[in-house]
Amino acid sequence: MPGTVLVANRGEVAVRIVRACRELGLRSIAIHTDVDAGSLVTRRADAAVSVTSYLDAEAVVRAAVDGGARAVHPGYGLLAEDAGFARAVAEAGLVFVGPPAEVVAAMGDKVRARALARDAGVPVLDGTDGPVPPGTAREAAARIGFPLLVKAAHGGGGRGMRVVAGPGDLDDALAAAGREATAAFGRGAVFLERHVARARHVEVQVLADHHGAVAVLGDRDCTVQRRHQKLLEEAPAPDLPDAVRAELHAASRRLAAAVGYRGAGTVEFLLDRDTGAPAFLEMNTRLQVEHGVTEMVTGVDLVVAQLRLAAGEELAAVVGDVEVRGHAVQARIAAEDPGAGFRPAPGRVSALSVPSGPWVRADLGVEAGDAVPGAYDSLLGKVLAWGPDRATAVARLAGALDDLDVTGVPTTASYLRTVLDRPGYAAMAHDTGSVERDWAPVAAPAAPVTPSATRTVRLATDRGPLALRVPRHGAPATRPESEAAAPSAGIPGAAAATGDPVAPMDATVVDVAVKAGDDVAAGAVLVVLEAMKMELPVRAPHAARVDAVNVAPGDRVTAGSALVVMS
Repeated sequence: MPGTVLVANRGEVAVRIVRACRELGLRSIAIHTDVDAGSLVTRRADAAVSVTSYLDAEAVVRAAVDGGARAVHPGYGLLAEDAGFARAVAEAGLVFVGPPAEVVAAMGDKVRARALARDAGVPVLDGTDGPVPPGTAREAAARIGFPLLVKAAHGGGGRGMRVVAGPGDLDDALAAAGREATAAFGRGAVFLERHVARARHVEVQVLADHHGAVAVLGDRDCTVQRRHQKLLEEAPAPDLPDAVRAELHAASRRLAAAVGYRGAGTVEFLLDRDTGAPAFLEMNTRLQVEHGVTEMVTGVDLVVAQLRLAAGEELAAVVGDVEVRGHAVQARIAAEDPGAGFRPAPGRVSALSVPSGPWVRADLGVEAGDAVPGAYDSLLGKVLAWGPDRATAVARLAGALDDLDVTGVPTTASYLRTVLDRPGYAAMAHDTGSVERDWAPVAAPAAPVTPSATRTVRLATDRGPLALRVPRHGAPATRPESEAAAPSAGIPGAAAATGDPVAPMDATVVDVAVKAGDDVAAGAVLVVLEAMKMELPVRAPHAARVDAVNVAPGDRVTAGSALVVMS
């Protein structure tokens, strides 16, 4: 076993890996940036090293070498599925806790992975055989048929995906998916695939060693999702016909063996609700966020297993005879506001009360007083519960969510608690679109917004631009409000008083869809922001004319600053 392991990740998964290292008697090194210096993992690890970015592979490898590490565990997200990083770790003489770089590359290319799955006898959905240039997308879409999915050719985690209902939505979906893929993975290539309108999401956990042995550690259901991001997961997948379960397990084992897999991996499938037919979705060459439910029903610590397999141990010695017992359910706790369309909500956890009990587990990456930065994803952690059957596990999770108390930032916990009580969830009658179509959170009614009775006049001064709000013709006279600002900063204005669209949080502008002089309808997208790895479209609150646009792509904006001036 390696004496020291560098954890190339952050948040709750980094804390989880440190815990596994401690169990094996290994020394752990955490990394951090200036944004999350002093985070929980830096307090739990044996040592902590600063890097400029979690995505700087060269800096991360150098930190491992300089710190005396013998192995690097990538966790999930960030560099976990970056073949170049896996290769750099190996070239530095270190052990990469995951599959070989060539396997990461093969399965990380979603188009190539589809071809490999097809060659291994795994069913796949109809789609394109390569990335789609915009000029050929319409022809390919016509062949596949609508609805379809535009999907990032690289990466995972539901990023860079858009559903296209018809030809008129294709161009916008291609642009949005490519933009999000570039931001998340550094590569904007996309491909097209048939969309299963009513689907279950079922995945199979595999483990493999250096000697060619492959084991299946059961399956999970991850159907409760929003925007292709999982919210609730459970193991084993309930209400799954024995023949389908056996088919998915066999297909996953064949694929893992065919590509020379090593370590922990997950093969994901969609099951058509109308036909029952399964189809390959992707293979994630890493630990999954939902790995804990598999641990609870099998008794296998997957992170410990990863480390032991990476050290060259044989699979039989690591896991023994795997047997699934009972049922486990997990809720992802994210710093998001469900009532505002799951809008990310950075801030600080001022108080935290964690549920406990003999059948409950909480994997969190924060403690009371910790900051939740807007620069990274919104996941705070997970709460899990086990029971001898599904109903008991769900009831125990419901109780655990009732006991969870996070103060300082809104979370998804209260919303997920309501999902557990839905008859459709209990009956396993839901699909991957249920949250957005049928189970949308109920938000408080917004105050009506009416067009402003003023208009904006811009003047140039020696202090920079000056914006004046003056009455429109026929409107009652009011005292104009003005505010000067630096030329590059735009003019925040009095957004609350005028109804001008504002940034709901600190964010980065990724797209501007309008220009001064445009007439827009209520609900039209004006600006697209990105925060906590999520895109946030800002829409027109009413039909109006755009008087001025204060931002450009790449700008950083602060919460409350006016993005567009409207009249």
